[in-house]
Amino acid sequence: MKTIDLTHTIKDGMPVFPGTETPRIEEVFSHEVHGFQEHRLTLFSHIGTHIDAPAHMIKDGTTLDRMETDRFVGPGVCIDCTHRNSADPHISIDDLAAYESEISESDFVILNSGWYKNWGTDKYFKHYPALTPEAARWLTDFDLKGVGVDVISIDSAESGNYEVHSILLEQDTIAIENLTELHLLPADCFLFSCLPLKYENADGSPVRALAIY
Repeated sequence: MKTIDLTHTIKDGMPVFPGTETPRIEEVFSHEVHGFQEHRLTLFSHIGTHIDAPAHMIKDGTTLDRMETDRFVGPGVCIDCTHRNSADPHISIDDLAAYESEISESDFVILNSGWYKNWGTDKYFKHYPALTPEAARWLTDFDLKGVGVDVISIDSAESGNYEVHSILLEQDTIAIENLTELHLLPADCFLFSCLPLKYENADGSPVRALAIY
């Protein structure tokens, strides 16, 4: 069995969604003083590579702690969207339709736009590839557990109403954002895992996203 880590490292000063505070990681106990090491982590629930639960956008929506663990693991398909760029960032139904057979056999659709290569730059937050609302609705015709992207948000940078979030989350289809290294995913089917932290009323959570094949 081999694994591919699809997760950004959480650290001080990392990129975050505009308006969100960066995480603080403080060493509270050290080997030199206390004989052991322990850190205090202060971070938002939607930091780094993370899951959006339905409760993130839907009032009284399902929280991650109320979902069974099998909701976060399953067969995945990676769709090549690297032809999308700032000049033409819209991921449409036409981009997805060629993978219809693979999507029908998968629990997770992972959209590889290659945008994760801009992580750590101002470009990462602007005009990134994103699903159109029509494409998001098309995906809800499949029995998917989640849709993953390698950008800061599953909605476009220009979206003011988070329509794609709402379309997916209303169907209890989780969104996994800020994935990385998607070029390493195999062409054939793989097992995708994105287990979240289990905390009460979880509207979102950082994850250690993996592909297993």
